[in-house]
Amino acid sequence: MAAPIRVAVTQAEPVYLDLAASVKKACGLIAEAAQNGAKLVAFSECWLPGYPGWIWARPVDFELQTRYIYNALPIESEAMAAVKATAREHSIAVVLGFAEQSPSHSVYISQAIISPQGEVLMHRRKVKPTHMERTVFGDGSGADLDNVVEVDFGPEHGKIKVGCLACWEHTQPLLKYHTISQGEAIHVSMWPPIDPTTGVDHPGLFSMTAEGCEVLSQAYAMESTAYVLHSTSVCTQKGIDVLKTQEGLSCRQPGGGHSCVIAPDGRRLTPALGDGKADTEGIVYCDLDLTKAVATRGFLDIVGHYSRPDLLWLGVDKQQKEVVVAKQTKPATEVVEQATEA
Repeated sequence: MAAPIRVAVTQAEPVYLDLAASVKKACGLIAEAAQNGAKLVAFSECWLPGYPGWIWARPVDFELQTRYIYNALPIESEAMAAVKATAREHSIAVVLGFAEQSPSHSVYISQAIISPQGEVLMHRRKVKPTHMERTVFGDGSGADLDNVVEVDFGPEHGKIKVGCLACWEHTQPLLKYHTISQGEAIHVSMWPPIDPTTGVDHPGLFSMTAEGCEVLSQAYAMESTAYVLHSTSVCTQKGIDVLKTQEGLSCRQPGGGHSCVIAPDGRRLTPALGDGKADTEGIVYCDLDLTKAVATRGFLDIVGHYSRPDLLWLGVDKQQKEVVVAKQTKPATEVVEQATEA
């Protein structure tokens, strides 16, 4: 059996709407995690260049949306190359959440798993952005369902399957089931800055609060029997001023950080940073004993012994849907032959 593996979960504020500065900070966090013995570091949803929290305050903001597009991260870019080089330099796997800029300047909620050798092993887009996110982000497609990859951590830890989903994708039973079927041992659950509930009279949905989102991550751990790295970001007063979210449902006041690690049976393993002060920046560390996942699956394996595929099964279409599809035409010689035969 392999030795326990140390993982790191960031709880940090990006430099909102500034890709270059955020990449520099991300590379610093990656190096810090590696120096503290971590073999994998996880970031939150859209950490580069920050989650667009203004969408929960007003549906349209031409100025900020345009600025956001320019600061979103192209998958083939110097910025991504810098992150890959940092992973390679420090021999650490990176699970990165970022806003992706396409060649046509559409933007997507994206995730990448980068190997300790600095290679992008998996790149996907959130299948369906949540509610107001649709004012900024486009949908993923069939290829984005493949969201678990095998990461080679070397002789000490071997190859481990790592997967990820973004935010409310953890409410999607079919998407979760498909992810679980790919056999991940470590799952990264990415979230934006999230605020605590104010009680039964909370003006928003409990499932959007810090407590509600953690419940969703814990439920995923129980269902998948994988370790879950619950990664959230921070929004300080500086971020609030940039995003102009003082009157919104999200990022109204400094906070947002509630990162933790969850065991395969759903229990929380790590304490809150800064005694629970949600605007505390830092990194959560945890040593994972992967035999615990195997032991838990002896009781509960919803894609194995605790399933009934003779009664219930999941259908999947992984074909990538393109906006331009070439029409299939018959060769001219075949048309002439058919006309002659007629």
